[in-house]
This record gives sequence, C-alpha cells and structure tokens, in this order.
Amino acid sequence: MSNADMASMNDNEHPNETRAAAIDASTRDDGRVDIEIPTNLSRRLSKLPNFEELDTTPGLASPAYQQYENRDHSVVALNIVIQVIGSRGDVQPFIALAHELQIHGHRIRLATHDVFETFVQSSNIEFYPVGGDPSQLMAYMVKNPGLIPSIDSLRAGDINTKRKMIAQMLDGFWDSCIMPDPKTGDPFVADAIIANPPSFAHVHCAEALGVPLHMMFTMPWTSTGAFPHPLANINDPSTGKEREVANYLSYSVVEFLTWQGLGDLVNHWRETKLGLEHVPMNEGPRLLKSLEVPFTYCWSPALIPKPREWGHNISISGFFFRQPPSYHPPSDLEAFLKSGPKPIYVGFGSIVVDDPARLTIMVLKAIKTAGVRAIISQGWSKLEGEDDPDIFYVGDCPHEYLFQQVSAVVHHGGAGTTACGLFYGRRRSLSRSLESNQPFWGQMVANASAGPQPIPYSSLTSRNLAEAIEFSLTPDVESGAQRMSESMKVESGVQAAVQHFHSNLPIEPQRCDLFPELPASWSYKGKRHQVLLSKKAERILTGANKLEKSKLKFHKPKTIFIESRRWDPFTAVGSASMEVAASMADATAGVFVKPYETIKEHQTRTKTSLESGSSQARSQSDSASVSESGVARRAVGTSTKSLGKLAVTSAKGIFVDIPIAVTDGLRAVPNLYGEDVKPRDHITGFRSGAVVAGKNFYHGIFEALTDIAVYTYHGKRQENALGAAKGLGKGALSLVTKTTAATVGLVAYPAQGIHRSIRAAVVTSTPKAIEAAMRIEGDWLLKKKPVSEDESRVAVADFETLRNSKSVKVVAR
Repeated sequence: MSNADMASMNDNEHPNETRAAAIDASTRDDGRVDIEIPTNLSRRLSKLPNFEELDTTPGLASPAYQQYENRDHSVVALNIVIQVIGSRGDVQPFIALAHELQIHGHRIRLATHDVFETFVQSSNIEFYPVGGDPSQLMAYMVKNPGLIPSIDSLRAGDINTKRKMIAQMLDGFWDSCIMPDPKTGDPFVADAIIANPPSFAHVHCAEALGVPLHMMFTMPWTSTGAFPHPLANINDPSTGKEREVANYLSYSVVEFLTWQGLGDLVNHWRETKLGLEHVPMNEGPRLLKSLEVPFTYCWSPALIPKPREWGHNISISGFFFRQPPSYHPPSDLEAFLKSGPKPIYVGFGSIVVDDPARLTIMVLKAIKTAGVRAIISQGWSKLEGEDDPDIFYVGDCPHEYLFQQVSAVVHHGGAGTTACGLFYGRRRSLSRSLESNQPFWGQMVANASAGPQPIPYSSLTSRNLAEAIEFSLTPDVESGAQRMSESMKVESGVQAAVQHFHSNLPIEPQRCDLFPELPASWSYKGKRHQVLLSKKAERILTGANKLEKSKLKFHKPKTIFIESRRWDPFTAVGSASMEVAASMADATAGVFVKPYETIKEHQTRTKTSLESGSSQARSQSDSASVSESGVARRAVGTSTKSLGKLAVTSAKGIFVDIPIAVTDGLRAVPNLYGEDVKPRDHITGFRSGAVVAGKNFYHGIFEALTDIAVYTYHGKRQENALGAAKGLGKGALSLVTKTTAATVGLVAYPAQGIHRSIRAAVVTSTPKAIEAAMRIEGDWLLKKKPVSEDESRVAVADFETLRNSKSVKVVAR
C-alpha cells in the first residue's frame, strides 16, 4: 500500500490519532499484514496529545464478573438475531449466549452458514441460513487478510467466487432480520442485533431497522496501545510509548485494508438492498468506533485485562462456555485412554491446510521424538495415518470431555480451543498458529506462562514442535495454566455479556405504551407526542379501525446516523470533491458499461441454454432470438438510467456534498487550536435542515463577533502582551471561519435536508418491506396467543387516552 493510499484515509481520522502517511503495509502468505512504522514517526506521534493520553495499564475489574442470582425482569423481551461468520468454534460461544438470553425471555435467531443448521437447531435455537461455505472462506482468508487478494489468489481465480460468496451472505444477513423461517414459516423481525465483526452486515442492518447493535468477539477489534491488531505483524523495534503508538496504528491500517476489499460490495448492497446512502469512503473503516457501538469481548480478564483507554461501551466478560454436552466415549477411545499414561491432544480445528499428509508426518514424528502418546483430531483437514498403538484418531468429540483426559493440548490457537484448554488448566495448553488471527492467542497464552511461544506454520518442523511439546509438559507451564484455570472458574462470562447487552439497551424508547412487556415496533403520531406500539398492539388497533396509516410508521428505538467527520476545510473539501468525482466517473462509465453487461449476460444465458442439449432449450431458442429487441431496449434503459444517475450525482455533489464539507470543515477549525466544537444535530429532512441552519447561523455569527474580545482578554490574562496577540489572531481567524460557515450553512443544511426528504419519498421499498414483515408477525402472534375481548377493549381505550393526551403519557396496567 502506497503512502498516498494511506494518506487518503486520514481526512476523517483525527490528525492526532492516525497520521499514517509514512506507514507501509503489505500482506504475507499466512494472511497477516506486515506493517512498517518508522521509529521516528512513532516517536513524533507519541508526543501528540491524543497519544500522550494512551494508558495501556489494566483497568479495574468490572462488577460484571460477579455471579448473578437475581435476573433483571425489567428488560423487554426482544427478537434478537445473532449474526456470525466463521468456523464451528466461532459459532459455539454464541450458542451459550443464546441460551442465556432465552432465560431472560428473549426470542433468539442465530444466522450463520448453512452447514451449521443441525448444530444450531439441536441446541433448541432458531436458525437462519445466510449462505457461504466456512471451509472455503477460512481457506481463502488464511491467504488473504481482510479479503485483500494475494497474487496466488488472483491467479487461481478465487476473487470473484469469494466476493460473490460475501455478497450472498450480506443478503442472507439482511433477510435474517426480517424474513420468516425458511422451513417453518414463522415470522421474525429483529428488535436487536448481536454480531461478530467479520459478519460485515451488522451495522448496516441496524441502521436500516433502527435497532440496537451489540458487537461480541473473541479477539480485540478496538484500537489500543496494549497490543497490536490480531491480524497485524508490526515491524517496529521500538519499545515503550513508541511501541504503544505502533500498536494503536495497526488497527487503523488493518481496518483500512479490510474496507478496501469490501467497501464497494457493502455500498452497492446498502443502496440496492437496504435503500441506504453509501458510506463515505473515509468513514467505512472506523464505523464501529465513530458510532460508539457497544462491544463485549469474550475472553478472560485474567488472561487479557481491559486497557484503561477503552471506554464504558467496551466490556470484557470472560470466555463463553456452554453446558458440557452429555457424552459417552466409544469403547475404543476408553480402551486407549486406559492403556497407558495420559496422552496429549493434537487438533487443528476448522483450519484447512494445503498438504494434510505432510502435516500428519510432521506431527507423528514430533510425537515420537517427545516420547508421548497422542489423540489426534481429524478436523476439516481429515488428518489420518497408519495404525500406531500410541496414536488414536478421533472424529467429533467434545473438548469438555477430551481435555480432562489429556496432559497437554497442541492446537491451532483458536479462541474456543484456547479457552477450553485453559479452563481445564491441569492440562497444559500449547498453541500454534495456522490461521492469520491465531498467533494472537498463542502469544497471550505464552505471556501468561501457560504455554510455549506460538510456532508460525511457515516455520513449523517436527523438531521445534517436539521441543514445544516437551516445554508444555514442564512444571512451570503446568503451574501457569493452573493459576489461569482457577481465575476462569470464578468468572461468569455468558452472564456478564448478557448484563452488558442489557445495560446498553434503550429500554424506554423500546417499550410498547399499551403492553409494556413487549417491544415497540410502531410509532403513531398523537396530538402532542408519539404513541409507541408493539406488533401485537398495532394489529389489535388496526382491527378496531383506530389507526390512520398517514400517522403510523415503523419505530426506530436506536437511530444510526453515518456522517462524514471533518477536521478542517481543506481536507474536507478535497475529500468531498474526490468522492463526487469518483461517483461521477462511476456513473459515466455506467452509460457504456451497463448496456454491454446487459447484452453479455443475455448472450451467456442463451449460449448456456443452447448447449444444455435439452429439447426444451431448443424449443426456446427461437423465442430467445425474438427477444433480442427486448435486450436492446433493456440495454438502452440501463444507459439512460446511468445518465440520470450522473445528473443526480453531479447536482448533489455541487449543491449538497461540497457545501456541507465546506461548512462542517470551517465549523471544525477551533478543534485545531484546542477548542471543543459542539456537534450539530442530525439532518433527516428539510425541516431539520432548516433548524440546523438557523442554529448554526445564530451561534456562528454571535461567536464570530465576540471571539475577538473573548480570546484577546483570556490571552492577556494568561500571557500578557504575547497572549493578547495570540488571542487577537485566534479571534480574527474565528471571525472569518465562523462567519463563512454560518453563511454557507444557510444554503448547505437545508439543501441536504431537501435531498434526504426526496430520497425518503422515493426510496420506499425497504421501509415497506419492514412494515409488511412486522404486520405478518403481529398476525402470527395474535394467532399464536389470541387476546380476549376485554384485553382488546382495554388496549383500545388506553390508546384513545394516549393519542389525545396533552400531558406526559402514563398508563397503569
């Protein structure tokens, strides 16, 4: 990645936070990102205010790690969709989470890869398939961090296939929020979303629905100086504050690379599927941070304490452990365990290796050299070898049982296996790294003296593996693992995570006014205030002919606004101009490319039909020929549509995007000399745009006229004549910037409001789909649990009181 590429990410990143123009990043064969940060850059950045405030010392233990006896019954029972991408080990912790959420009365749907349907449903959890093959995806991501293709992947033709897979999963995740169960037909509309970061669709689905989002993951995804991003390999020999800065920057680099690989797919999907505006190019990599989305990290604070720099929206809960399944080992496994000393366990989980036979030979030789017996898990790589009385190959076997029978655990370094190995700490845990994110856990275990240093797969030999096995069996490692086990056994990871989830819910805006135990899904415009209605309440009132459609809309308890953050007028205008130019170029290309793609698609489809050889295909060949004129019309239509898009994009860029960038950039100037700038209100339509413009003009002109006197006075008090001169300069700058921002804002903010009003009126397919799904679920709920006539009459009476009330709404039920 060039310096220019890195510089382009920085308009919307505070200059004190990520000024990475001299950073060089490249991908490695093992899927990690090599990041080269010059020592002098780290040293300079460490002097800046934001980096001087980095505090990587462990924070105080959260009360969330206590045992819980009393359940919180004040939380509304929600429809929660859990969105997960990854292997079985990534899905399994969310099974435990789902069970705990069910105890609190929530309805849970777990949306993940189709291959895990039986696994999920056997745990009595609703399942929704999102597509994607996890084995192919994991094999691809081993070679391509953040979906940035390596040369080998380009040559192999993997890119289009995997991008289509990601696009399919994006659609699947959105469908999991609003579509009925594909098998039972049971309706479902999500009231909240829990997701792991690689599921990609989470924040966009939450924005479209207007529901709370909570991220949960087994690896750090939040910037910190305490340790680098798990996908990053920092080539920086510095220590102390300079190393902390390098660690902190690694998150921005990896996030930027990931967005470069996915941004076009996500924005296309947002616009065509969700009816949302595209994410600005500089906002995409840092959406979760800028929106302050709650995060729960699912690891033990005894293993990795929470850095003090992480905010209150971030919690470390402890590992998620399911209830150990009932398991009766086969007789041959029991016989093997009884036939000699305790074996070690060797397993590579869901990692797919290119040459499993070579890996098997290497592992067997290491086991023999170390002089131990072993149980080898076959895993997705289907490892197997010749019969040996000291080796036992096992298929699917619960780790909860197996790890109590072994003396050490040799594995790929996945979070789930690491957690289980440490929990049964009498059995030393050894981690290796076969996947791009796995060295992180291996290093953390080594830092805790519970295992050896991880061995990169590219460096793995039978010799160093044997040495690592021998090291893992030493008393010091056993003692470290035992200490970790004792700490983990007093934690309540799943309960802590649920408590953190509940604490971040907007309870009151999510509660129905007629049935307080149900979540609000609709908002009705009463005389003085909104009346919030559940799906059940809306169906009852609709049946009683009490609702005017013009006053009813679906309710958004947690509205998400994605806006470009600006830090000065120059980079703001430059960034906005680049975005407008890129959008115009894309629309211009569409005038010529779209018709060609339409014709090419028709030719391919016709050729496939003819080559199939079926009689039906031959009988349809004449009609296919006749349809050439229809294809031509569609081609012309796509070209005309692109011309229209070009006109709209140009007008929006000139009259909305660039003026908004100028105004917001000028408003942000006081940030550059240490002043706080109050964020403006969000603009949703012409009315809110006009209000924002009026407030901005009043405050801007008032402050512009008074700042010269105020800054000069305070400067003189602090530094006498020199301070007065500085204050005068700041006041003069304030006069120019705030007056200009106030004036341009009078046009820019209402123009943005008009644009969004028009868009809301034109792009209605997504809101209509959500509303239709909610009505279907409401009918289903009433059919599943009918209401009595008395209950219906009370609901209607309460509604009449609320919608006509001129005071604060209070309903006693």
